[in-house]
Amino acid sequence: MKKLAISVVLAMFCLTISASLAGAADKTVGFSQVDNQNPWRLAETESVKSEAEKRGYKLKYSDGQAVQANQIAAVRDFIAQGVDGIILAPKTSTGWEPVLKEAKEANIPVVLVDRDIEAPKDLVVTFIGSDFVLEGEMIAKMMIADLGEGPLRVAELQGQPGADPTIDRKKGFENIINKYPKIEITMSQTGEFNRTQGKQVMEAFLQAAGDEIDVVYAHNDDMAIGAIQAIKEAGKAPGKDIYVASIDGVRDAFVAMKAGELNICVECTPLMGPSAFDALEAAWAGKELPDWIVNEDGAYRAADVTQEVLDSRKY
Repeated sequence: MKKLAISVVLAMFCLTISASLAGAADKTVGFSQVDNQNPWRLAETESVKSEAEKRGYKLKYSDGQAVQANQIAAVRDFIAQGVDGIILAPKTSTGWEPVLKEAKEANIPVVLVDRDIEAPKDLVVTFIGSDFVLEGEMIAKMMIADLGEGPLRVAELQGQPGADPTIDRKKGFENIINKYPKIEITMSQTGEFNRTQGKQVMEAFLQAAGDEIDVVYAHNDDMAIGAIQAIKEAGKAPGKDIYVASIDGVRDAFVAMKAGELNICVECTPLMGPSAFDALEAAWAGKELPDWIVNEDGAYRAADVTQEVLDSRKY
């Protein structure tokens, strides 16, 4: 009798597990990524893909190649295919409302990752990302703590025009430096969050006013790495002759900090796969989430980066 009872319990347990796995296997999620042009994006993509595999979901992936129209088309394709949920890393903050209304009408929950958008909040489940304004403020405060209240001439490498992190990282930095009349941004141009373009813009800055640049503030690490290459090729020492600051915290940035070529970096984690699927599962269960789930960011100086810290970086 005892053996029979144990067998029944085990059978029920196996059925429960099988039902759970079947439920996951039955769900398909679409992921529209803005691009895969740098290590941060690649890490975010891998985080979503690996988490989908871990949880047993089918994933349909689309690389927007930094073109918003491609992403909108991908989202429409996901809707047409009847996916159960969508994860969207948008290129820009505007232009999404029509396609998101289509997703809502199809009862497909949408989770935003890493960049927020300008659209009614009821069109998305939540936004998962960092406080980009705070990141810019942190960079400015660390710079002032290291270099003082000026005079300082800052060359700014902006991200993609119209993108949420570009707007907010600039805003945050200026929120702080505007309190110090001897600190000014003397040059500012987009490098599109791209290493090659960051290098090209920095080369132009150096040719125009090489001896009149005290600080380079890059909106992401990839542009900062490009700028460091340009500074070295111009015969100057990055991190010494020109103070270099950036945001994201990819491994290449930690390598540059350990070498003394990047002075400070504020981390912006790309590992949002687990949080994105947690949000979708909450939406499927009918639970409400806050409009914004804020990632916690760390801040590093070159002196903080030991070999142990470098070896611990996952991306």
